[in-house]
Amino acid sequence: MEIIKKISQKIDSELEDAERYIKCAYKVRDEYPQLADTYYKLSLAEMGHVTMLHDNVKNIINEYKKNNDVPEAMQVLYEYLHERQIKWASKISAKQEAFK
Repeated sequence: MEIIKKISQKIDSELEDAERYIKCAYKVRDEYPQLADTYYKLSLAEMGHVTMLHDNVKNIINEYKKNNDVPEAMQVLYEYLHERQIKWASKISAKQEAFK
């Protein structure tokens, strides 16, 4: 489904932004603590966007499954992307937790 592809790309973009912001927070932490806190909060906000997009993907898939069989290739691809994004998000969350 094209919509899943588009949302998955958006999730990747949000993860990239979240990772970028938390890295910025660490870089300026000592010299500019207020700016570092802003970067940290921006990173958290991006992860919130990830969650919102992920929830929509789940809803779309669940609605689709009510009336359709999911092709095996589509399921395999989704599971791969989902696992990759979950691992990526987990690494970012660990950096966020360690920041505070």
